[in-house]
Amino acid sequence: MSETRHNWTKEDILEIYNTPLMDLLYNAATIHRKHHDPNTVQVSTLLSIKTGGCPEDCGYCPQAARYHTDIEGNDLMSVQHVKAQALRAKSSGSSRICMGAAWRNVKDGEEFDQVLEMVRTINKLDMEVCCTLGMITENQAQRLAEAGLYAYNHNLDSSEEYYKEVISTRGYEDRLETIDNVRKTNVTVCSGGIIGMGENAEDRAGMLVALSTLNPQPESVPINALVAVEGTPLEDQKPVSIWDMIRMVATTRIVMPETQVRLSAGRTEMTREGQAMCFFAGANSIFAGDKLLTTPNPDVNADMEMFKMLGLNPQKPFIKKMQPETVEAQDSQYQALGEKPKWTRPEHKIERNEEAKQKAKVLK
Repeated sequence: MSETRHNWTKEDILEIYNTPLMDLLYNAATIHRKHHDPNTVQVSTLLSIKTGGCPEDCGYCPQAARYHTDIEGNDLMSVQHVKAQALRAKSSGSSRICMGAAWRNVKDGEEFDQVLEMVRTINKLDMEVCCTLGMITENQAQRLAEAGLYAYNHNLDSSEEYYKEVISTRGYEDRLETIDNVRKTNVTVCSGGIIGMGENAEDRAGMLVALSTLNPQPESVPINALVAVEGTPLEDQKPVSIWDMIRMVATTRIVMPETQVRLSAGRTEMTREGQAMCFFAGANSIFAGDKLLTTPNPDVNADMEMFKMLGLNPQKPFIKKMQPETVEAQDSQYQALGEKPKWTRPEHKIERNEEAKQKAKVLK
């Protein structure tokens, strides 16, 4: 029976967040093991398909046109370049490609059509496809769904109260509206936030209230540690403590038990021991690759070494859209046929071809 609830209050979440650390870790790990394989971590690769020149004023973002950073802008990538990057990521263990474009909102036209073709192309590689393109309309969300998009990322960033201290060019309701537009399709929602921007524990709890009271809750919640970039308003913020990250991950796991919790930006400042504690506390997804859009990230080979050290395995694509018993039954059937299961969308279930069906009849 699902433990998911949608009536969390800020007081409830603060009580969890402030629990003595050993108790917090135990509770989070217990819930994590009820809903997830503790030795499996989903690996995503984040690709900036259009960098720089964004008209927004997000205080943490080096891609804002108004800030003087060293970010080198580029126009929209070609479909061929994106496919090559996706194949490279797949060979390194990634099961999801997340494409980010520095837009305030999606505009219909040639560039959006090109993004749709990127989605179709990566989908054919049997990889999950995620996009973060700014605000989108219901019609645009539907077109992305039809192209085969698996997830749409649109972070809330912080609590509604603190959000105004960081961003003025887009309202909190605008972000919630985009999430609602995505929810009208079969695309999953990826939405989380950033800690270390000067907010307090109440703001962190407020963000989790906003996310956990969505029904359904986001399938994926990234927890980012601010990477302070010179030239942005938040350039002088000190790195957030690893203990704050562990507490945030653990609290997120307890409040959203079935969600994939993503250990996202800021991992370059974390030791392997710190990351291991985050995995124990309930994080079961990371972004791999040397960059997260424009900020540094651990080398993928270093991540694979860490996985080996901790006994972790990369998650296969599309697993989380299936019931565990269905996955096990279908996998067993395919193994009996000497074949590998083929994961497909949008139904998110294994689809056997006609030849496999005939073999199954013979076996019976």
